[in-house]
Amino acid sequence: MSKRTSVAASGSAASSSNDATVSKSPALKDNKQDLLLSSDVGHFSLVRALHLADLITELNGLCGILSVFSSLRYCVATGPLASALNTEAHSTLYWALGFLPLGLFFDFFDGKVARWRKKSSMMGQELDSLADLISFGVAPASAAFAMGLRTPVDHLLLGFFVLCGLTRLARFNVTAAAIPKDATGKAKYFEGTPIPTTLATDAVMAYWISKGWIHEALPLGTLFTGTLLEFHPVALMFAIHGCLMCSKTIHIPKP
Repeated sequence: MSKRTSVAASGSAASSSNDATVSKSPALKDNKQDLLLSSDVGHFSLVRALHLADLITELNGLCGILSVFSSLRYCVATGPLASALNTEAHSTLYWALGFLPLGLFFDFFDGKVARWRKKSSMMGQELDSLADLISFGVAPASAAFAMGLRTPVDHLLLGFFVLCGLTRLARFNVTAAAIPKDATGKAKYFEGTPIPTTLATDAVMAYWISKGWIHEALPLGTLFTGTLLEFHPVALMFAIHGCLMCSKTIHIPKP
């Protein structure tokens, strides 16, 4: 989840979307970034507008992207185009899951850097949510697909999971300002399970890989086999996780 908060500009609807973990004084600390982002000219103005915490957030997104690429590489290695890549197949799938804890490290670290440097912005908040969606939404779903959740119903369940993560992150950005905060300005709790809790699902998938429980050997097999409704019951794990992320009643205390 996003660890950074932006300052609300007076009367602006966009400014009502605050990230509650880092509070910032109402002084115009982001003036330089705002000017760079809105400038019509300027070489590399977008790059120069990024804070150090934003660059760390980008590394979180990179981990998610590399995880997706690893899942795709695994599919090639075990598909009809397979060749010498077959010897790397399982290690590639482990890489797909291994990038995700590294993404979580950067997700935590960017907030610490933002608080240390006392720099946060709306752009940083949005970057954080988008990076989380890739690393803890799209990447785990891609790994699950690579492991064998490939029926049409499996696709719908995995898509539901990713959309729940997307909706959960959007809700967080909009409602964070209304969540009670402690003396440091941090929100006291998350509404619904934070999207990085997907790492628990990743750990389960890693265990299945270690046991060889992938493709036809996935636990619990399939239901409605041979029909249009065929699916793997383990895909429901993703759907349930998606529902927990979107819950309004579950409050998870922030560390």
